[in-house]
Amino acid sequence: MTVTAVLTGPLTESLTALEYPCQYWVMRITLPSGTPAEIDTSVANPKMGLVIAPDIFGLRPLFAELVSQLANEWQMAVIAVEPFPGKELSPDVGERFAEMAKLDDEVHLRDLTEAADALGVDRVGLIGFCMGGMYCFKAARSDRFAKISSFYGMIHVPEGWQSTTQGDPMEYLYAGFPERVLAIIGAQDPYTPPEQVTELFESGVTVCEYPHAVHGFAHDATRPAHRAEDAADAFARTHEWLLAE
Repeated sequence: MTVTAVLTGPLTESLTALEYPCQYWVMRITLPSGTPAEIDTSVANPKMGLVIAPDIFGLRPLFAELVSQLANEWQMAVIAVEPFPGKELSPDVGERFAEMAKLDDEVHLRDLTEAADALGVDRVGLIGFCMGGMYCFKAARSDRFAKISSFYGMIHVPEGWQSTTQGDPMEYLYAGFPERVLAIIGAQDPYTPPEQVTELFESGVTVCEYPHAVHGFAHDATRPAHRAEDAADAFARTHEWLLAE
């Protein structure tokens, strides 16, 4: 893999060491597949490794900051993976929705596994947000991740995203390790309707539902949907879940 070092901190942009002497290190690396990722392995004797599957907007300063924050606060080796490698996509959500049917599960799940290997830690967990949360459900087919936390991941592939390379998350769960998965759900989220949440529960997934939350309520404080108290609780539960044997 190739490595480019950048230094990040409480600010939201990447900075060099000469520009800003902040606390945390994030490196931009290229996985063996060629997919970019951002990694922080600065913690000595990390409790475990953690892979982050971003939302549909991919790697950006929000996730560089989250990598550093979780590495520092949770004392873990942390990496976030770009979901659209090689694509020059705008922030337009419609453009990104159109790309979803082109994603290949085998490719993306391979990237998440390569990211886990890049951490150099035996025990590795996975968290993901929105579409990344959907891939958390799919990643449960593999024995690579000791624990998984899906934040408002799609339980079935949305109609406009369906293709021959997009498998159904529930099928992957039933073929894998649903007992390793914590699902963080907003009860008002149209992407996770009640009947599908029931399917998750019946599969053996542990479900934590927030009655007044909508989609994307936890990981981005700039979003109108953000609910600070629910977000803090969801991350605390995720932390506890990841560390539990």
